[in-house]
Amino acid sequence: MTGFHAGGLARTQGPGIALALRFALREMRGGLRGFYVFIACIALGVAAISGVTSVSRALVEGIAAEGTTILGGDLSFRLIHREATEPERAYLDGLGAVSEVATLRAMARAPETGEQTLVEIKGVDGAYPLYGTFELAGGGTLADALARDGDTFGAAVEEELLVRLGLEVGDTIALGRATIAIADTIVTEPDRLSDGLNFGPRVILSRAAIDATALVQPGSLVRFHYRVRTDTANIETLRAIISDAREKFPEAGWRIRSSANAAPGLQRNIGRLAQFLTLVGLTALIVGGVGVANAVRSYLDAKRPVIATFRCVGAEGGFVFRIYLLQILMLAGLGIAAGLMLGAAIPFLTAGFLTAVLPVQAVAGIYPAELGLGVLYGGLTALTFALWPLGRAHDIPPRLLFRDDVSAARRWPRKRYMVATAAAVLVLASLAIVLSGDLRISLVYVGATAVVFALLALIARAIMSLARRSPRPRGAELRLALGNIHRPGALTPSVVLSLGLGLSLLVTLALIDGNLRRELGATIADQAPSFFFLDVQNHEREAFDALLAREAPQATVDGAPMLRGRIAAINDVPASEIEAPEGGAWALRGDRGITYADALPDNSTLTEGAWWPADHAGPPQVSFENEVADALGLEIGDTVTVNVLGRNVTAEIANFRRVDWESLSINFVMVFSPDTFAGAPHTHLRTLTYPNGGTTESELALLKTVADAFPTVTTVRVKDAIAQVNGLVAQLAWAIRAAASVTLVASVLVLGGALAAGHRHRVYDAVILKTLGATRARLIASFVIEYALLGIVTAAFAVAAGALAASFVLTQVMDSNFTFLPATAIGAALAALVLTVGFGLIGTWRVLGRKPAPVLRNL
Repeated sequence: MTGFHAGGLARTQGPGIALALRFALREMRGGLRGFYVFIACIALGVAAISGVTSVSRALVEGIAAEGTTILGGDLSFRLIHREATEPERAYLDGLGAVSEVATLRAMARAPETGEQTLVEIKGVDGAYPLYGTFELAGGGTLADALARDGDTFGAAVEEELLVRLGLEVGDTIALGRATIAIADTIVTEPDRLSDGLNFGPRVILSRAAIDATALVQPGSLVRFHYRVRTDTANIETLRAIISDAREKFPEAGWRIRSSANAAPGLQRNIGRLAQFLTLVGLTALIVGGVGVANAVRSYLDAKRPVIATFRCVGAEGGFVFRIYLLQILMLAGLGIAAGLMLGAAIPFLTAGFLTAVLPVQAVAGIYPAELGLGVLYGGLTALTFALWPLGRAHDIPPRLLFRDDVSAARRWPRKRYMVATAAAVLVLASLAIVLSGDLRISLVYVGATAVVFALLALIARAIMSLARRSPRPRGAELRLALGNIHRPGALTPSVVLSLGLGLSLLVTLALIDGNLRRELGATIADQAPSFFFLDVQNHEREAFDALLAREAPQATVDGAPMLRGRIAAINDVPASEIEAPEGGAWALRGDRGITYADALPDNSTLTEGAWWPADHAGPPQVSFENEVADALGLEIGDTVTVNVLGRNVTAEIANFRRVDWESLSINFVMVFSPDTFAGAPHTHLRTLTYPNGGTTESELALLKTVADAFPTVTTVRVKDAIAQVNGLVAQLAWAIRAAASVTLVASVLVLGGALAAGHRHRVYDAVILKTLGATRARLIASFVIEYALLGIVTAAFAVAAGALAASFVLTQVMDSNFTFLPATAIGAALAALVLTVGFGLIGTWRVLGRKPAPVLRNL
């Protein structure tokens, strides 16, 4: 206390920050004992938030840096069903070098074995690729690989195709009505990412080979991409070209993208995942905040003699508050710095893994804005949870600080500290809402967190009250456990808060993961059709239906005519100018499947309006799916303009209907009146459903028969498609589990911190009880009972809260179904509970090992 005396304080009215800082630094000479958990909690949360956002930024930067390579050009014009007309092609040629690419799905068959699989075909011209490098395993050129040898065309394929069909380079496959020789395997396909989700291995062909397959027929589901290499990469210039193209060809119906928007779907998904994982990281930080409060409270408890000395020599409570607030902020700074270093390293550490999972090179780097977000969240969390215990120390009388006060009386801090705490909470909540990117989800998250916090605080008080009022049990261990639960300074509130938040999040994520897997693997698989048959031509329809009736007489066959089109305008407002929420925006992006019908489809329910008569012959009418219509703000009588085959068709909305999407039956957002597309070339879609789900043998036999008889029909086996989606869900689940594990680690740290906070009292209790004859085994048994009682109640709450949260996410955000999975929920809660309590007991075992004599001498 050198240089600090009563006279000095009397002469200094209201010591300032500089003096408080001097004493704060002197206090910290004793080291960081008691604050390791504090620092670790802050570091963990900051690392999670800054790391997740930095990885997201690295991926987005990677997409932007490789925009022209991913897109295949500076500009891309995409058409459905049809190729560009002569005027359209002449316009594109005037912009620069053009590469034409056709993409479609088809069945590839191994002639010798009869094995077949769905493949993604890409037909390219001699100018492909305009950007990037196409690499083959054999080191040759793509032109040589695709060269024609008599009636046989060459192809470059993915290695996966060889594995599926049991083939080697040099073997042949049948595609449609053509024979294709596998010339080499693909190593690098520069524009792979722009093609979206693929359900089969890639097959690269020449445009001449595409024509030879006879897969491209009027109305076939084929997309033509025209990639343009311009003389400029200036974004504003490219936007001007896009605007000019839309103005000169208003009914072309092409989807135009520039290199600045090369993979919009992937960017949206990366952003959504980053938002979700950021909220998970924030949850870990909030759980850690409980550890911050514990550490501050424990630290102030140990500093009672020092604080008493400050107060006795004339220091005001505000000055004491400033000293320890500065210490807490400096310690929080250490945690934030450690978290920032780890968060900044995460993009570099995960770059290799991300490149293997995603077909894009992440640009690992130091991103100040993303790291700054971690600093902001970390600093606010530390301040929010430290203000209350620091404020309560302001008015503690010196006479209480000179003795071990075990009074149960609660001390509320002054109003200024209560207001400051409330302001910090409000700022933290506002940041979570503003920066999350999804207002609805962030509001629900903040509200749910506040409710869970309040409920856990009430549960902790209720547990303490019940323990206090319960009859005295005969067993010493149980009696001691109940006493520990409600005693003054009990760990109950800290344990319940930390475990409750962590377990609730883990149960939520476990139930979401379990429901998605159940929906894909069981419910959808049981209800879904066995097959989808695409591109059934008009002249083949009757023969195709007859074959299905003959080969699978017990199966149910449904069908509908099918076209693809883009929503061009709503109520004469261009789709590109409509700002819609995500629930409806997806319908305005890209092309949609459309159909026509004279009666309401079997899997739909009319919700508003009336269906048109079967012999309708008036202006075109359309039925719209009700949820998409609500998101777009549509009403009966509004008009929708759809571009089909380069022609704009405007129809009036006659009704809305609810669709059972989960059945995977034939469903469309828009169903038009039959006369709308009279004379337009189109194909038909068929589904086949076995009454008992079918067997693998029967499905493969039918697959072979259809492929042999109708080689141009594309067959999608639903089980294969579900397996593909399951693989994507599994990859996503690993990312979510990794984020959830951060919260679990935070819970363990907070529990350890809570035990450390009560270390002094536990040592005194253990020493006195051991002096009176208690054994370490009996004492540890009492602690096991204490933690078990707290853990069981907390786990029960976590299961209920997690079920509610998972139900909301699945039904309101993912538009899916929710089923409570008791084994999943209880298993996740108990597994995490055993882990956290186990770590807690390890620390308690060390406390019980203290020798009585040294402690008794200092009592």
